Amino acid sequence: MPAPLEDAVPASGQWPVDPQDDVPISEDRIWVDGCFDFSHHGHAGAMLQARRLGNELYVGVHSDEAILENKGPTVMTLEERVAAVQACRWASCCVPQAPYVTSLPWVSHYGCQYVVHGDDITSDSNGEDCYRFVKAAGRFRVVKRTPGISTTDLVGRMLLCTRGHFVKDVNDTLAGLEGSGNQEERKQFGAELMQRIQDYATDESGLQPGPEVWAWNGSKSAKLSNTVEEAGTFKTLVKGKPPKPGQRIVYVDGGFDLFSSGHIEFLRQVLALEESEGRQRGWYDAQQIEERLQKFGEDYPPAYVVAGIHDDDVINHWKGFNYPIMNIFERGLCVLQCRYIHAVIFSAPFSPSQSYLEAMPLGVPDVVYHGPTTFIPLTYDPYTAPKRMGIFKETSTHPFQHVNAGDIVRRILKSREAYEERQRAKLQKGIVEDLVKSQEECIEEKGNAR
Repeated sequence: MPAPLEDAVPASGQWPVDPQDDVPISEDRIWVDGCFDFSHHGHAGAMLQARRLGNELYVGVHSDEAILENKGPTVMTLEERVAAVQACRWASCCVPQAPYVTSLPWVSHYGCQYVVHGDDITSDSNGEDCYRFVKAAGRFRVVKRTPGISTTDLVGRMLLCTRGHFVKDVNDTLAGLEGSGNQEERKQFGAELMQRIQDYATDESGLQPGPEVWAWNGSKSAKLSNTVEEAGTFKTLVKGKPPKPGQRIVYVDGGFDLFSSGHIEFLRQVLALEESEGRQRGWYDAQQIEERLQKFGEDYPPAYVVAGIHDDDVINHWKGFNYPIMNIFERGLCVLQCRYIHAVIFSAPFSPSQSYLEAMPLGVPDVVYHGPTTFIPLTYDPYTAPKRMGIFKETSTHPFQHVNAGDIVRRILKSREAYEERQRAKLQKGIVEDLVKSQEECIEEKGNAR
């Protein structure tokens, strides 16, 4: 089906996703839109805040052509960007091909009363506010923009090969012992970061407890080596929803740098394999479903996925240069917002030893999964322990398996001149957008003073 024109209202049967006919507008149905070029936790933060304003969240994703015309070249394809949005726990529906200038007919067609965006101005190729129509209609709501992270910032890290974003120690950073600024500023940053982790560790509503979060404390050699047997200790950062009776505990780990469709499809495949395993043991039989409903008041999936995330220096040891492009908190928040996981372990060892697996808070995992590795030149097998324990499984190949941090950086460097021009254009647009924002704030203040 051909994509509808960005500036047109599709006819019935030609909308990019159902419903094909207009639905009643509801104040509990919220719309957000954007480029969502390679996924970062700022995108997730906007979706979380928007989701908390209603019961459903529709997320519009602009086409590659519209972004090129208004902003510059995209790093990720539309298909890759849609996959990232669909994986966000707080997104109810993803709408590809959404207009770059937010269109009231599109928003209304999907029954959304309000459009939500961060507290910054976004302009089109003519320098006009992309949200001018919904603002004029009184259907615009503002949320806070997540500080310290943006697609532009991440592209800059790649082009300039900076390493100032690295985090040495998770616990020290959260305690305000590590980082820039004075002691008071570090403590405030640590507290804000801990609050963000708690916010992201919520369920589909964004309001109730969701994933559990721990930090693993072990020696550097245990995090890097495949020969050190060290149980270490697990510190609870967020107490979330524990596994339900009968669920298999699944462990996955990785760097998850520039969290993208490759990581997402791997996690989705893990759940799909566990669903297949569940069918074989009768998990989806009518009788078992009825028993769960009677005993626990709800049905639930057969697997509980725990994702371990490696420290910055562990990834840098293997990949070199300025990898990881995202630090461990940025990567952890990306994983934490993903609907395909149920718990996260910060600072997980690169090679999960038997001692580590046996010391995990939920007990020894029933299975450890790993996907195709195409970017890290390994000198040893990190999964000797789970293989020896008979709990190791590999996922199959998939269309996004080539999409990883290295591939994304190669895309940037291949079109370096175009992306550098995008950076310069973004700075120029930013000056105009800041001016418009200041004017709007001035008008608002005058209105409040009357």
